[in-house]
Amino acid sequence: MSVESNRIEPITARQEQQVLAATQACIEQASTLFRKRFKPVPVYFDLRGRSAGMYRLRGGQRSIRYNPYLFAKYFEDNLATTIPHEVAHYVTDILFGIRRIRPHGPEWQHVMHVLGVKPRATARYDLDGIPVRRQQRFPYRCGCMRFELTACRHNKIRRGQAEYRCRKCGDPLLYAG
Repeated sequence: MSVESNRIEPITARQEQQVLAATQACIEQASTLFRKRFKPVPVYFDLRGRSAGMYRLRGGQRSIRYNPYLFAKYFEDNLATTIPHEVAHYVTDILFGIRRIRPHGPEWQHVMHVLGVKPRATARYDLDGIPVRRQQRFPYRCGCMRFELTACRHNKIRRGQAEYRCRKCGDPLLYAG
């Protein structure tokens, strides 16, 4: 971990190799414990923000993404907790189907227990020195107050995919920008 004026540098290439090896070892451990072969899954070090890791199924492609900055700052903790956490998501996807279960539901918790790790949905890390992605906010209003909606919600409204209403007055939220 390199700290320069309070800024954390991402993990080194050597540490990336350790994370890749630990991820593969965890998948192999799950294969042994569940008596089912789980294929290796692509691992990327491109996650930013507050999350240390993420299992993703997109377009039929499975992958695990890690945050190289949080791994650098909390390397040992992430080896011990984040890697099995994300591998457990992968294993539950293969065993039960990701769309049929809750992300941190009983199936995922069972896999975590089998892997010998306490099931924790999120870790609370100090993000000082870590680049954190902040979503742009957009101004909206209703009949009684103002709101700031995230870019995701703003774009859903623009595409006609969603409508949001005020919980107080029930009016639709209208763009005020």
